[in-house]
Amino acid sequence: MRAFCAVVEEGNISHAAQRLDVAQPVLSKQIKRLEEELGVKLFDRGSRHIRLTVAGRVFYTRVEKILGFIDGTVREMSDIGAGSSGSIRIGAITTSGAMILPELINRFHQLYPDVTFEIWESEGARILEMLDSRQLEIAVTRTQVDNETYNSIVLPHEPFVMLMNEHNPIGAAPDEVRLAELEGQSLIIPLRWKSIFVSNCKRLGFEPKIFCVSDSFIQGLLMARMNLGIAMFPMSSQALSTEGGLIYKRLVEPEMTTHTVISWLKDQSLSTACQNFLRLFREMFVNGRTDAD
Repeated sequence: MRAFCAVVEEGNISHAAQRLDVAQPVLSKQIKRLEEELGVKLFDRGSRHIRLTVAGRVFYTRVEKILGFIDGTVREMSDIGAGSSGSIRIGAITTSGAMILPELINRFHQLYPDVTFEIWESEGARILEMLDSRQLEIAVTRTQVDNETYNSIVLPHEPFVMLMNEHNPIGAAPDEVRLAELEGQSLIIPLRWKSIFVSNCKRLGFEPKIFCVSDSFIQGLLMARMNLGIAMFPMSSQALSTEGGLIYKRLVEPEMTTHTVISWLKDQSLSTACQNFLRLFREMFVNGRTDAD
């Protein structure tokens, strides 16, 4: 399975063989034997690159989860009891991760300098998939999670802001923009909040002019700076921007809010290092209060 994944990720046999430090003919035989055992063709082979077949894509999805589960379980066993060393595996969406992790990791590193970190950044659904397969120990998302499957800490709600070019300020107030004032403006809206945003606009009697749907803070920031549109983000995203030429205004009438959720699997034995990390998180951001634990 690891050989198969290496071939998929490298795109050809020779590069995968170099990565695995095996001879190319040996790796080719492994893949051929795998196809024979499964009874399907996994790759369409070209002169330079190979591509996954439909069966190959399905198999890759399954193998990725299987290997993640195996590696996570092995790490879980080796990390138990090692509170002053080891590695903590965290997955986070951009805005929440950038708001929480740098300060938290800095404090934690001062207390436990020998603990290292592995951090993945993706959209919320993917982060929870990796948590389910034990590739991660902690997920930082804005998604409400199932309390029967996960333990979680939910931070207080925060409002949304509209990020706009300073040469095209929208809204009569200096620090706020009413939703009605966005009528006719080119907008950049996160996918997860598009539905409620559109619904709120329709209640006010207009259809929003959505130029782009994007969950990428960087893309939204760059497009706003180029005056392509006004981008909607959680208020904490202001801490990510050091760019000049931009204005943040709080979205009001109606106000829309979101929240950050820290979650981990109930049936997973967390390493001592990870438990210490969550304890410090509570001290810094929650002051002992959890909404679901």
